[in-house]
Amino acid sequence: MQKLDFQFFKTSADYVKSIIKDEPDIGIILGSGLKDFVSRIENPVEIRYKDIPNFLVSTVESHEGRLVFGRVGEKKVICMSGRFHHYEGYPFTVLTIPVRLFKLLGVKKTIVTNAAGAVNTEYNVGDIMIIKDHLKLTGASPLEGDNIEEFGPRFFDTTDMYTKELREIALNCTEGSPLTFREGVYMYFTGPQFETPAEIRAARILGADAVGMSTVTEALTAAHCSMPLLGISVMTNMAAGVLDRKLTDEEVGETASRISKPFGDYIEKVISRL
Repeated sequence: MQKLDFQFFKTSADYVKSIIKDEPDIGIILGSGLKDFVSRIENPVEIRYKDIPNFLVSTVESHEGRLVFGRVGEKKVICMSGRFHHYEGYPFTVLTIPVRLFKLLGVKKTIVTNAAGAVNTEYNVGDIMIIKDHLKLTGASPLEGDNIEEFGPRFFDTTDMYTKELREIALNCTEGSPLTFREGVYMYFTGPQFETPAEIRAARILGADAVGMSTVTEALTAAHCSMPLLGISVMTNMAAGVLDRKLTDEEVGETASRISKPFGDYIEKVISRL
């Protein structure tokens, strides 16, 4: 892959702009099993990831590989149906690509969703957690290497990475939903294996309420380029050791499918108020 300089990212954005010919208000990145939300986008314009210069391709079966532009209510949205993970073999630095594309397209706010394992024993499968902060102890950062000043400074603040104003809006949109909502801390593990029971016990001691294999690289990239961000986790399973049974990817998909409609209704409501 060529050097990740500003022109690298601009090439991707210029291609997408030539097709959508409009400026999105909100960027959305969908997590595992949550791709059904794409069907709610009106007058969709679809672009395959593999057709976008300098973009990546998702290799996970539950993640589609298309960028969809259109409207949700009065808002213009650009939605990633399928995301990228470090465990697919991608270096952390290239995981900046999606959010930097959003930034160059003119996106004002970004919503990231994910499927997560519940660490907090008061949580239940199917609960929704608004992310207020995260833990990442893997060492590597998506912002390592040469800094690109056009996006942000070398050293940047992450105090309000999961933007408080957007979290408040999201929490105010919960009324009337059949889902149970929480606000908590997400902990990042690289995967692709599920975490061990010992790792989950450690995560709980450190203050994590949920664990997952995504979102954090996107959140850090958003913070670097001063992009307001809302993170939402769906508790698709109880984390390892919480229940006396093995974890499976099928359980993740089943839970995501079960709550697809009420979760989609909720996301639509949030978008209307952002």
